[in-house]
Amino acid sequence: MNISLPDSLKHFVDRQVADRGYGTSSEYVRELIRHDQDRQRLRGLLLEGASSAPGTPVDDDYFAALRKRAQGVADAARQDGHSGLVTESELLTARSA
Repeated sequence: MNISLPDSLKHFVDRQVADRGYGTSSEYVRELIRHDQDRQRLRGLLLEGASSAPGTPVDDDYFAALRKRAQGVADAARQDGHSGLVTESELLTARSA
């Protein structure tokens, strides 16, 4: 895929690549696209939540259980040689288990 940019935008992209440590302009554009995907996914989830029926009230016990599940996923990831950072899909998988 090739993208044509006016000089002003090309200079902006080149500056972002240099200032923010990207290896290429393609890396910068890929990150922008990923951020836009995340934003759209979040918007969809928010709209879905807003149109859904009320759920169970959230209290301190709920958050304690959520932290415990997240810690369990992080511990398992570290044991498997991963960074231990919990992704959204890992947490959702743990939540449904």
